[in-house]
Amino acid sequence: MTDATSTDRLRPAVARGSRFATAKGAITIVVSTVVLFIVSAIVAPSSVSGGVIASMLPFAAVLAIAGLGQMLVVQQGGIDLSVPGAMSLAIVVVSHYPNGDDSRVLTAVLIAVAYAVAAGALNGLLVGWLGLNSIIATLGTNALLFGAVLGISNGIPRSTTRLLSDVAAGRTLGIPHAALFALAALLVVAVLTKKTVAGRRFTAIGANRLAARAVGLRVRSHHTLAFIWAQLLYCLAGILLAGITAQPTAFQGNAYLLPSVAVVVLGGTSLLGGRGFPVSTVIAALFLTQLDQFVLALGVPFAVQTLVQAAALAGGVALYTVNWAALRARFGSRPASGPAATPSSA
Repeated sequence: MTDATSTDRLRPAVARGSRFATAKGAITIVVSTVVLFIVSAIVAPSSVSGGVIASMLPFAAVLAIAGLGQMLVVQQGGIDLSVPGAMSLAIVVVSHYPNGDDSRVLTAVLIAVAYAVAAGALNGLLVGWLGLNSIIATLGTNALLFGAVLGISNGIPRSTTRLLSDVAAGRTLGIPHAALFALAALLVVAVLTKKTVAGRRFTAIGANRLAARAVGLRVRSHHTLAFIWAQLLYCLAGILLAGITAQPTAFQGNAYLLPSVAVVVLGGTSLLGGRGFPVSTVIAALFLTQLDQFVLALGVPFAVQTLVQAAALAGGVALYTVNWAALRARFGSRPASGPAATPSSA
């Protein structure tokens, strides 16, 4: 029987150290972001000019939405490699199906959502019910999604409609619509995972699957729902990206696999599952996007961006998983090596 009481039995295990982790993750990413903007203003002022910030925010919002989806899967102890295919499929559906006709945009969005639900259910079936490793399962799903991308588009880019471009790339009171969508996604994810009984069950299952199953929680169903919600968020990110870029390629989502994992790690969510940090993940998306702008402003080749993102991911993993206190204690207490002191002959 699954009830709030059974969930409460798991809560102490979930909450153990969670307050410290929350403070550490949030403080670290906020301070890092502030320092990055200060350094950018000093070293490369062009990277923080009004025009650059205005053009950067929509892409940061897209990454934040994709990162929130990835965070839900990571909370269940998995990782989702189908992000590129999911975003690319949403992009080609909303850009090819309407074919310039605004009246067909809503239908195209509904088709994209249907694809997302099907892909999420497939991932949930493979991982939650058949017990496949999430890396292998989502990699296979990613290949299927790209097959659909090529089937729809033949790899040929097509311009989005004016309506979609106005909705995704427009502004209200100077605020990019994409940023508003990201805030709405953040609000939904934060409320559902932090303020509801279902969200506490979701977190408890990710923290300790065996204990959750022992108290009667529906582990497989929650895993499946995590993948479906993640796909819906990738779909939203892809639709916004199609409207922002106006003429997206059929493989536009390829650039979001590594960053979507990096922002989750930089936000403090453990790759082993458990509690997630939606706000920190969104701030990490802003940090990583600005880091890319800063690197480009320094004149570094575009290809180096991937190396920078990989370095950020490695730094995040090292920051949150390495027991630095133990390392300091171990190496700090090691006696100095070298030849033993000889007694004075005087």
